[in-house]
Amino acid sequence: MRALYALFFVMLLVSCEEKKEDGKIYLPESNGNLNSISVVVDNDLWDGKVGGTIRNIFAAPLNGLPVPEPMFKIRQIPPQVFDGFATRSRIILKIEKGNLKPTTEIVNDAFAKPQTVAVIGGKTDEEIISQLQENKAKIIDAYNKEEVKEKQRRINLSLLDDTKMESKLGFTINVPSAYRISKATDDFFWLRKNLSNSKTIELMIYEVPLETISKGDSTIVDIVKMRDKITKTEIPGEDGIYMSVEDAYAPSMFETIIDNKPAFEVRGIWEMNGFTMAGPFITYAIEDKVNKRFFIADGYVYAPSLNKSEYVFELESIIKSIQIK
Repeated sequence: MRALYALFFVMLLVSCEEKKEDGKIYLPESNGNLNSISVVVDNDLWDGKVGGTIRNIFAAPLNGLPVPEPMFKIRQIPPQVFDGFATRSRIILKIEKGNLKPTTEIVNDAFAKPQTVAVIGGKTDEEIISQLQENKAKIIDAYNKEEVKEKQRRINLSLLDDTKMESKLGFTINVPSAYRISKATDDFFWLRKNLSNSKTIELMIYEVPLETISKGDSTIVDIVKMRDKITKTEIPGEDGIYMSVEDAYAPSMFETIIDNKPAFEVRGIWEMNGFTMAGPFITYAIEDKVNKRFFIADGYVYAPSLNKSEYVFELESIIKSIQIK
């Protein structure tokens, strides 16, 4: 463990372009495309089982997309060239093989700011692979939080004026100014953003009583039933056409936290009954015990022929800015 710490911090001191003024250390700004990992690893490891494990974990298909798209884009960097500008990537995975105890460390703002670096160490390929498998959920969560934070920073540069919506439902949310409110009632709001031609990103915000969603085996069934009812009644199409969750693709559900409140996250595919349209959706049901409700934020994408992961990620980042009053 000490050897890993020593090596890591020597690299930090050598690679990081620091500026010291008044005894303070100023780190350079991080860079990189959203959801792109710089993997610092020897070529031999990258071409072998370690590299295969890294790709299987971090480039695995995202849940809830009609066509497989990777969770993260990956760029390999040999340790010999990991210097200067290369150290400024916002999310980094560094593999250390040597006389080390098996270990996983997650470090913030090591070479740049903001930045999340995961360092995996071990004596053998098998120990490194074991560390990757055992800690993949923790590492992915740390990377996701860093990228959501960066996306929210970009969103906050130009925000939609949604004061009336926030006032009616008792919450705040940061929505990009490229969106518009297409429907507004006392308890339902529908926001839309045009991509090109008929392609759109859309967001529904509403509330339901606490008893609408039970906890247990039927939770996901209740959320799907709730969603189908809302889309059919609040945004119906012509000639009886309406949106519903696609039966052929079982949605996935996770438990999470938003605004320090427990929430359910559901990802799946929607389709239009009576018309050939479909796409991914992401639903968050936030438990708001104070106001005796589930606060629902539901985003979905219609973008045929386009990759959709970045649009779903945009919706996720918007929704995770919610704060309930």
